[in-house]
Amino acid sequence: MLRTPILIAGPTASGKSALALFLAREFGGAIINTDSMQVYEGLRVLTAAPGDEERAQAPHYLYGIYDPAERCSAGRWVRRAAETLKDVEAQGLTPIFVGGTGLYFRALTQGLSAIPSIPAEVRARASARHAELGAVGLYEELLSRDPETAQNLKASDSQRLQRAWEVLEATGKGLAAWQGEEDKPVLSGPTKRLVLAPPRDWLYRRCDRRFDGMLGQGALDEVRALVARRLDPSLPAAKALGVRELAAHLAGEISLDEAGERAKRLTRRYAKRQMTWMRNQMADWLRLDPTCEDMCDEARKALE
Repeated sequence: MLRTPILIAGPTASGKSALALFLAREFGGAIINTDSMQVYEGLRVLTAAPGDEERAQAPHYLYGIYDPAERCSAGRWVRRAAETLKDVEAQGLTPIFVGGTGLYFRALTQGLSAIPSIPAEVRARASARHAELGAVGLYEELLSRDPETAQNLKASDSQRLQRAWEVLEATGKGLAAWQGEEDKPVLSGPTKRLVLAPPRDWLYRRCDRRFDGMLGQGALDEVRALVARRLDPSLPAAKALGVRELAAHLAGEISLDEAGERAKRLTRRYAKRQMTWMRNQMADWLRLDPTCEDMCDEARKALE
């Protein structure tokens, strides 16, 4: 029976979860979430995380493990993934990592820089500094203190700017310097790597249909509950696709139709970026076309 870890990547709405479930049944596998949004609880519908029916068919790990008020970095996730891998292998199951977050797959297979955990008070100071100076002001401050890191960032990229400021403030060493010191990868041995590469038009139609389905499954209620908590809008969970648009509808700023159109447009753009990244960074992975009827069988045969 196959015990080599299986990695399944692909853009949003490409059918990754269905393939993972098929392979889990075929090879006695456990599915390990490798998506940066599906780690948050309370957003199962909006992030298309597996439901009860799917979870009943195979063990699922690292879904809904963090409160939306928390920040899950790639480093935090990969530490949990390493622990989960040991647990899954101890049970004699095939680990199946599935998701659309390229940085998580890179952390698994190449390692991450050994940046220490950032204290909560430093993150709070970074948020306050960003609010005080704005993105451009924060960029200029970072440029004066850590030009090596700043020159690789954009003044408009608030999230990465704030992260760089946090690291510098907490450690006294710039993010670029830390990134030169790599941790060992979690998966250093043989792996089976699959990436779904659908035609763009097909994928865009899937993105649109899936969002319509989400509205019928309770996505609006999920956003209503999230908005009621009045969380920091810079938190990752608050940036999940569809949250901002549906929140604007709930606030009476736009119609539900307009919210849906905006969310679909953003989802298509995100899918396009994912496909570009995976085409460049996963060129040596086995590419599968999810529009083919025998795609699951093709994947199974490639793994045997």
